[in-house]
Amino acid sequence: MADRSLALDGLKVLDLTRVRAGPTCCRVLADFGADVIKIEAPVGADPSAGVSGARHGYDMLNLHRNKRSLTLNLKAPEGRALFLRMVESADVVVENFRPDVKDRLGIAYDDLKAVNPRVILASISGFGQDGPYARRAGFDQIAQGMGGLMGVTGEAGGGPMRAGAAVADSASGLYAAIGILVALQERERSGQGQWVQSSLLEAQIAMMDFQAARYLVEGEVPQSSGNDHPYVTPMGVVATRDGYLNLGIGSDAQWRAFCGLIDQPDWGEDAKWATNAARFERRAELWDLLNPIFAERDTADWVEALEAVGVPAGPIYKMDEVFADPQVTHLGIAAPVHHHARGETRLVGQPVTLSRTPASIYVSAPDAGAHSEAILAEAGLSPEEIAALRARNVI
Repeated sequence: MADRSLALDGLKVLDLTRVRAGPTCCRVLADFGADVIKIEAPVGADPSAGVSGARHGYDMLNLHRNKRSLTLNLKAPEGRALFLRMVESADVVVENFRPDVKDRLGIAYDDLKAVNPRVILASISGFGQDGPYARRAGFDQIAQGMGGLMGVTGEAGGGPMRAGAAVADSASGLYAAIGILVALQERERSGQGQWVQSSLLEAQIAMMDFQAARYLVEGEVPQSSGNDHPYVTPMGVVATRDGYLNLGIGSDAQWRAFCGLIDQPDWGEDAKWATNAARFERRAELWDLLNPIFAERDTADWVEALEAVGVPAGPIYKMDEVFADPQVTHLGIAAPVHHHARGETRLVGQPVTLSRTPASIYVSAPDAGAHSEAILAEAGLSPEEIAALRARNVI
């Protein structure tokens, strides 16, 4: 078993999140050593509670590793009182309910601040904590559509296409984690907590980055361009003899090196192709010239040859090929961990490395309520009090 990270050791996080965006945020904190207490409703107490697939399924294990679990009915007055008692010693609370839910439960920021002025509340929503869409349910694909991603994804002239990963969910969780870390650092000076907010819609717009800036600065509305780069050519997907290749010719110098590789040095100097602007103007014609050339060799041969002349390129993998790649193996992002029901498994590690206090996956996701007794004892409850709460289905 890996050792627990020490980077955020001593940080106590109450995790009220569900589905993906919120758990993604809390996973960052847990992987770096925070004591993340996953709070979920007892069986039957909240039929609307969302989980990430089967309890011992891949998504649940990947999102909720390194956490402890407490079952607690926040709708019961005793449950709310117990939660606020835990807030007194907490550093961070994370939730991704619809904005009005925490008000109804009596656990909004002002409620938490009243018992602990140092506490940081991180709220992740679909569309923001206020405004005309605040109470709408937020889902990743809806945010992909409203944030502009689907409008630039897919073949040119085709309909909108969703991305194959939960971009808005994951990004909003990561932005919330950044906000929490900023608030923690600021608290060192002020001694005060604050309310950190992120939303799927804002995160998706932020992830559009240069496409969003292209509209805001230049007034241009980006269109879908399939696998081709929006304004650099030739940069995109090309078929090889045995599969596909991502070609990334990003400069005129790389273009000339490529032309030498394919025994067409004149193309590197020909005004018709010599500059990116010229190549972009004749993109379709250029790909018609290049496609037969790439079809003559295997992907691996092309990658090696292109690398030798300094032209970026890479294979296009299915997921099994991703984790078989020697560089991926070297990076160690497939992290081993033991699960009591599934045995030895591997999960997706953190994609950032710290030289002294790296992240670690040291324990698998817990079953619901696996740590209830220990957590409540730490909060000062006696065994008799814990047993009484369990009998009333408060925990």
